[in-house]
Amino acid sequence: MVITRGLGPKLESEAQRIEEAARKAGLDFFDVVFEALPAEDVNAVAAYGGFAKRYPSWRFGMDFERLQKGYTYGFSKIYELVINGDPTLAYLVKTNSLMEQKLVMAHVFGHADFFRHNIWFAPTDRHMVARMEHHGERVAHWMGRLGRTAVERFLDRVLALDTLLDPYQPQRERWNPGAAASPYDLLEFLARKAPLEEWQVELVRMVRTEATYFLPQRQTKILNEGWASYWHSKLLTGGILDDSEIVEFSDCHAGATADTNGLNPYKLGLELFRSAERAGEDLFALRRKHNDLSFLDEWVDADFARTSTFFARQMVQGKAWQDVKEALLQSLAWCGTPQIRVRNLDAEPGQVWQLEHVHDGRDLHQEDAMVILGDLARLWGSPVVLATKLAGNAVEWRVDPNEVVESGAA
Repeated sequence: MVITRGLGPKLESEAQRIEEAARKAGLDFFDVVFEALPAEDVNAVAAYGGFAKRYPSWRFGMDFERLQKGYTYGFSKIYELVINGDPTLAYLVKTNSLMEQKLVMAHVFGHADFFRHNIWFAPTDRHMVARMEHHGERVAHWMGRLGRTAVERFLDRVLALDTLLDPYQPQRERWNPGAAASPYDLLEFLARKAPLEEWQVELVRMVRTEATYFLPQRQTKILNEGWASYWHSKLLTGGILDDSEIVEFSDCHAGATADTNGLNPYKLGLELFRSAERAGEDLFALRRKHNDLSFLDEWVDADFARTSTFFARQMVQGKAWQDVKEALLQSLAWCGTPQIRVRNLDAEPGQVWQLEHVHDGRDLHQEDAMVILGDLARLWGSPVVLATKLAGNAVEWRVDPNEVVESGAA
């Protein structure tokens, strides 16, 4: 079922027509709620990760300023904003043309199907909107008791660490309830063992919960956008567009899937699904079981590399397709972040916390690493040591919490 808010009769009718076409084509999703908002409001929701009600943070404010400036000066434009959940929430920009609204709605139904059926989204909390709102209330509670500055400063410190998770832990917990936390799960280690007060433990677990919710989106960016792009193209050209909208659609679709100097997930994902379609593969089975890493590893071969604009551009520069593939897989591994694990899981407060970087051939940026280590040391309350390699040589970086200069939100 489609639920609409502020769309008006014409868009409501189009939403129902596109939903019917999507279901007839085989897409399956939770109820979808479409809400039309001014562009500034959509930018504000996007800055908060897609959640209209969340706790305050200067990080979200900076994201809003970036999005709003990009929109104001014509450098960027949000077409889609869709939230994984039951129901699935999607925001439409009121000023978009009718054709753009049709495209976005068809695109959203593709995402909604992917959210519901891709196994990497299976462990996610489908009621995260309510949970985010509750988190905001809890942060407001602690700010009322302890003061805004203290809570905001601590929360900012923890938010800086929200990528220090094992991206495969949710699947382990799904198949083995009660499984022990992974040694890569630094936030859980801090919540259990660091010398933190009650409110601090609550905020650490809150940030971990939210970061875990977003993991599948980081793991499937290429496939998720490719699947949605495949279906918005198929649905609109299959009878949703009026003849007068064909040229506008072609321009809009070409812009979203344009070849860029970097990696365009819309483009590469669409190429992957269309390549699989030509080979007679079951696209619904592929979208169910894969993440970006596994699909690219399985599907990219010499034939695909010759037809993919991303690979072709790299190969024109003299690189072998195998090397391009390996570099791409490496950039996607572990959600694109360094693997940091705890070496001494039995560490207690007051002892040195020993961490290890699982080196994959890419050195850490020392300056960035030291900032993260500083945040960890402050939370742990004792020195933190990270073992890694730099230019092929084993090194250890140590940070003492007493030597860390406070930074971030005041």
